[in-house]
Amino acid sequence: MHKLFDIEGKKAIVTGGTRGLGYGMAEGLMEAGCEVVIVGTSDKVYDVAKGFCDRGFKCHGVKADLSKRQEVFKCFDDCLASLGGDLDILVTAHGIQRRHSAEVFPENEWDEVINVNLNSVFFLCQKAANVMLKKGYGKIITIASMVSWFGGQTVPAYTAAKGGVTQLTKELSNDWIDRGINVNSIAPGYMATEMNAALLDKNNPRYQQITDRIPAHRWGTGDDMKGAVIFLASHASDYLGGAIIPVDGGYLVK
Repeated sequence: MHKLFDIEGKKAIVTGGTRGLGYGMAEGLMEAGCEVVIVGTSDKVYDVAKGFCDRGFKCHGVKADLSKRQEVFKCFDDCLASLGGDLDILVTAHGIQRRHSAEVFPENEWDEVINVNLNSVFFLCQKAANVMLKKGYGKIITIASMVSWFGGQTVPAYTAAKGGVTQLTKELSNDWIDRGINVNSIAPGYMATEMNAALLDKNNPRYQQITDRIPAHRWGTGDDMKGAVIFLASHASDYLGGAIIPVDGGYLVK
């Protein structure tokens, strides 16, 4: 059983690894013995990587703006170089949020959200697959959302992107599972992260509405993502393909 979940020595990239859920998943992979490159948008990524290294983990930091196509490609190449040219696990945990009602949603913000939350995910997966297919093994873990099922409100670009990530995950699995690459997705529920700062305001009526619907009676954290990401990164998930796994405290089934 230990061997089934053993990922010690594996090499991983975790985008969005400087904070929130990405940080939690990167930490979980390193706690399980992986060498990890974390990707962030600012110089903070180097401080976070150093913090992990100071705790005895193998961690590298790469700074990139994933809204720009050429930076996506350069980011991947830099990550791969940091890992010595090999890759076993990709976790696409980066993302941005912009809130406006659909009738006034700005064109430039639509493009920005789609580029970051969907387009860059595809190209990172494509680049990762071209490494993994050569050795016949790899684990790609995308990050979906509750709005992969629901419509959300005032988040049309985010909803469109996360719906796209869900379907993309299924298609990539169909293309690659028989060649040794498992592609699956984690769909976080309502999480206590910076992205949800507005909703976490206890004076916001939505906060109580959401909390009341969560059977676990609490919002999630980055630590709640660790088990799912280790499962999907290990041999335990070798026969799983195109799955969208909710980590939501039971929110979807309430």
